[in-house]
Amino acid sequence: MRSYLASTVAALVLLSELLLPATSHGAEPKPWIRLFNDKDLSGWDTYLGPAYDPVAKEFVGAPLGLNNDPNHVFSVIEVDGQPAIRISGTAFGGLSTDKEYDDYELELEFKWGQAKSPPRVEAKRDSGVLYRAVGPHGVDWFFWMRSLEFQVQEGDYGDFWPCGGAIADVAARKNAAGDFAFSPGAPLLSFSATSPNGRRVVKGPDTPPAKPDGWNSVRLYVLGTISVHVFNSVVAMVLDNPRQVVDGKEVPLRRGKIQLQSEGAEVFYRNIRLRPIDRLPKGLRPDRPTAARPATSSGR
Repeated sequence: MRSYLASTVAALVLLSELLLPATSHGAEPKPWIRLFNDKDLSGWDTYLGPAYDPVAKEFVGAPLGLNNDPNHVFSVIEVDGQPAIRISGTAFGGLSTDKEYDDYELELEFKWGQAKSPPRVEAKRDSGVLYRAVGPHGVDWFFWMRSLEFQVQEGDYGDFWPCGGAIADVAARKNAAGDFAFSPGAPLLSFSATSPNGRRVVKGPDTPPAKPDGWNSVRLYVLGTISVHVFNSVVAMVLDNPRQVVDGKEVPLRRGKIQLQSEGAEVFYRNIRLRPIDRLPKGLRPDRPTAARPATSSGR
């Protein structure tokens, strides 16, 4: 009971702090930058990979590539009386900002559509917000940029998944299912495509469920070496020390584009905006160790 009450109180305190502007020393907050103008996809680039062959049951052929979207996988429509970006999911790829950003607070809302496409007709509806996205398109499984992912997938909202060679540390422990899960105060572990710990880190246990038929809130804080995933006003994940390998050496992954995934499910995004920050809201970042523990062979 004590643990439950403490968790509830902490969540309420955090929620009140999240509503405060992320500014320094009482300064006025920086103005919001609207990434979606409610009219068209100005300021965004589309990228689509190879087509899926349902007979061969694999992706085949050359990618459609950059800003070549003949079937309008990405479009602007009205949903619930308000403009939104529609991602049909009929082809795999991403919609990325044409500019790079660092040290920001990002807000957006998403809502699922009804359509699902091969090869994920029977799978969970899936999308994601990729950030600190750098380098060429399609380096991650033919479709996405090197980046960190704020997972937008049914049941897995706020999970972390490194894409295309990205690396980050998370305070994590294995849960009852045997998956590494975000756990404030746990040792920092490294996660990447080549880490013995694996790539996926499950959201924290206090992360709320999604509204299955309504709009859900994604808030992302990116500041220096830290990024914080906030789903429906609750911290789901904190990442530290993002990096990538360049010329055989690990170097910081600090600045990059923002990319919205198309991954077999119809999804709508709206109210996408960003503003620069120079600190995190008070209490947002849980305590964590100061250095990562080396990867262990017992991990995935």
